[in-house]
Amino acid sequence: MRIRTSFPCETFHEDIRVPLTDGTKLYARVWRPLTGEPVPALLEYLPYRLTDWTAPRDWQRHPWYAGHGYASVRVDVRGHGNSEGLPGDEYSATELADGVEVVDWLAAQPWCSGRVGMFGISWGGFNSLQIAALAPEPLKAVVTVCSSDDRYDNDVHYMGGSVLAVDMHAWAATMLAFVSRPPDPAYAGASWRDLWVERLASVDPFLHTWLAHQTRDEQWSRGSVCEDYSAIRAAVLAVGGWHDPYRDTVLRLVEHLPPDRVRGLIGPWSHQYPDRGLPPGPAIGFLQETLRWWDHWLKDTDTDADAGTGTGSSSSGSGTGSGVMSEPLLRSYVSDSHPPATVYPVLPGRWVGDPAWPSPLVAHVPYALQGAPVVVRSPQHTGLDAGRFFPFGNDADLPPDQREEDARSVCFEFEVPEEIWVLGRPRVRLRLTSPATRGHVVARLCDVAPDGSSTLVTRGVLNLTARHGRDQVVPWEPGATEDVLFELNGIGHAFPPGRRIRLAVSSAYWPWIWPQPGSEAGFTLTPSGSVLELPVRAQESDPSIVFEEPEQSAPLGVNFPATLDEPRPERLAVRDVAKGEWRLEVDPRYGGTRVYPDGLEFTEDALETYTINESDPLSARTRSDWSVRLHRPEMPWDASVETHSEITCDETDFITSNEVICKDGDEVVFHRTWEKRIPRTAG
Repeated sequence: MRIRTSFPCETFHEDIRVPLTDGTKLYARVWRPLTGEPVPALLEYLPYRLTDWTAPRDWQRHPWYAGHGYASVRVDVRGHGNSEGLPGDEYSATELADGVEVVDWLAAQPWCSGRVGMFGISWGGFNSLQIAALAPEPLKAVVTVCSSDDRYDNDVHYMGGSVLAVDMHAWAATMLAFVSRPPDPAYAGASWRDLWVERLASVDPFLHTWLAHQTRDEQWSRGSVCEDYSAIRAAVLAVGGWHDPYRDTVLRLVEHLPPDRVRGLIGPWSHQYPDRGLPPGPAIGFLQETLRWWDHWLKDTDTDADAGTGTGSSSSGSGTGSGVMSEPLLRSYVSDSHPPATVYPVLPGRWVGDPAWPSPLVAHVPYALQGAPVVVRSPQHTGLDAGRFFPFGNDADLPPDQREEDARSVCFEFEVPEEIWVLGRPRVRLRLTSPATRGHVVARLCDVAPDGSSTLVTRGVLNLTARHGRDQVVPWEPGATEDVLFELNGIGHAFPPGRRIRLAVSSAYWPWIWPQPGSEAGFTLTPSGSVLELPVRAQESDPSIVFEEPEQSAPLGVNFPATLDEPRPERLAVRDVAKGEWRLEVDPRYGGTRVYPDGLEFTEDALETYTINESDPLSARTRSDWSVRLHRPEMPWDASVETHSEITCDETDFITSNEVICKDGDEVVFHRTWEKRIPRTAG
């Protein structure tokens, strides 16, 4: 990582409040170049608190953009951080309308040229796309990283029509803790407590809404830009990582958006900006790459490598120059085969460029399943070695050796006599006979070495009642045989000769997928008529696709105090042999204790617990416990938040429990519990 301290432009920053038409003021931080000329504005719009939670990351990139001639603006969403107003559901109509107002307000400022770009990762990537679909006139370009175009089937709530137990609950519980945090009196002023109490009175756990909509209905179509790609008028640079759950969005965006206004980039990365150097690498000079995008769309400047910007570039082998829009439509990374591990500092591989998507360089090759009909009846704890749904680059994030998971599944293998490159979304057609009306089928694609070790390449899930569409529930007729077709998540992976391609099929995948009542019976898979289809790419790398060394502006200077406490494991699996019970404890490692340069002491701790009996799908239980403390010794100010959240189930309902306790010093200013039963309509 190269730390940049000298830029083409001198800069300054200031905190301001952006006024909305209803009188609400949103808290914002603006980094600007010291120039008398108006410049384009870049907006990052999040609920994650710019004065503390995202501040270290913000300082890596917003000053960098300002130093290159942009007004770079970070805004807290209504009802979060030090912004006024009340919080709502993620990507609510109010949040998006506010975002449009912010874009228009920025464009109207005397220091702005009238052109605006939006960027963000995850939530900020989501709402960048969604606001682009509302088409505010000043919004000319977007960089969306690790985001989704499909809020139902490619987010934290559902997968293949199945309830995502692992993140449906964990993220809802995280947001319950996040939304309960107080404004900071150092920035919000003396009214901080009144704002906090008003905000807390409006809080309702996101979980209630998310679980109440178990099929693809209006709740999920709102904000899913896949409903109408043509609504997006801004140019879109879509970025993802093969170890991020949202990477398929990049493939869909480059397929459906006009090729003169979209480019895609997929590396080996986790759920992180590609310049941060967090595993797996290699990291790239992502800020320099995005600067080329902004310069092209917001300044109409030449983005050739030799244009004198000093930013460098990547270049395509197309022979049409090295401007940003002469890059291949999709640049992606095909990883070499690698042994199973829960973390990889760097994954070896190569960059490839595709001129269109679907690509003329990719052929779909069928692999027919062989053998007699076989019963697939997986223990309910199958999936404990799935790894983290959202890998962030931590030591225990990625799936370990899959041999134990494979032993709990039915496996089909294919020899690899010559090297095979896979790029895109594999798919399966499976002929199933189910004795129950409900259930799941899970398919995993693994790379098996001569020593027997099994590396997870990708996977997919189908809720059997969603086999005719995610918007409907069609129970399976017990004893009936049907062919089901579904895709696995996209991947770029090279299978060398001498390996085996393994398709592992299971009827359970805990804690990713919440088990269905009756699913313990499994199903029968008939290989005749069943097929694995791989997107096999021509073995043509593009050595002209290169990136600069990662570069950022100077860090904020946050301190992480040393502690004598022994850190607990990131992921700990515990088995009660006599009871047949399995418990997975997960520490998401969001940050621990840190001290900011302005004196704020911020401490947070979280623990997620997933419990199931290996023979009983109704024993599934998830729990999340959070504690957050914000302390300013000099004021003095000491506020804390504690939350507890749990889901259990019976045959007909999900049973949810949530609790929030907020204190100002020793005084409890808010304490509320919610107990709710939510019918299991599809989950």
